[in-house]
Amino acid sequence: MASQTTATNVRSASSGSGASGNPNANSTQARADVIEIDLVALFYRFLEKIHWILLTALLGAVIAGVLAYFVITPIYEATSKIYIVGSDTAISLSDLQIGSNLAADYQEVFKNWHVHELVDKRLGQDYSYTKLAGMLTVSNPANTHVLYVTVKSPDPEEAKLIADTYAQVAREFIAAKMDMREPNIFEEAKLPDRPVTPRKTRDIVIGFLLGALLAMTIVTMNFLTDDRICTREDIAKVGGLTTLGMIPLQKGKDVSDRNAPVYGRRRKKQSAGDDQPSRTKGE
Repeated sequence: MASQTTATNVRSASSGSGASGNPNANSTQARADVIEIDLVALFYRFLEKIHWILLTALLGAVIAGVLAYFVITPIYEATSKIYIVGSDTAISLSDLQIGSNLAADYQEVFKNWHVHELVDKRLGQDYSYTKLAGMLTVSNPANTHVLYVTVKSPDPEEAKLIADTYAQVAREFIAAKMDMREPNIFEEAKLPDRPVTPRKTRDIVIGFLLGALLAMTIVTMNFLTDDRICTREDIAKVGGLTTLGMIPLQKGKDVSDRNAPVYGRRRKKQSAGDDQPSRTKGE
């Protein structure tokens, strides 16, 4: 009896060590922890909840439209352009090469606090250095000798005026402080007729898509966390069992005492009558 018990313990220990030393066991467990997504079932779940998805998408579009039309302040943009090469009629190849190298230097001019101060004085406004710097953007398109001086403002006329003033002040500052030829005004800013932000149509479309994406995300999370067993595939996946047949679920009818079968009531009456003694005609 003792030898049989010892042999059993040895077999169990060897089986346990083999399982722990088998690398395939860990990989099998890791594969079991992976969540499988049935894309077809998820697609049908989207179709099932399509009314909620569309409702959320429309709600997102309405919110975006309200923000674009009534909440967000329209911003207008005006751009004035400066040609970097000097104003001489005869331009040599060396002038063009110098103009390309000076593009970065000229952009630094617009970051000078003195330039911002001169612009503020000409405008007759009490703008701070931070506010003017935040409204201004200077760029140099690739392979060109043109500086784009762009100003954004809630007032379209103010955006044009500030852009033209910056271009003029920068020309004078470059000629005076950098001992260079005064650049030319390539193009004055055009009065903007429509805001750059918000773009109402684009914002409404984005709100619609974000609303639909939010609803589909919620539906997907509910689909992944739903662990109820509803189909044959769920039974096979969870329990590894084969389904032999299915019994349709039927809702039963509530049967009250008043709807009891007639024969039941008759038996009650009859049994009650049996308790009374029978009478003969003679009685």
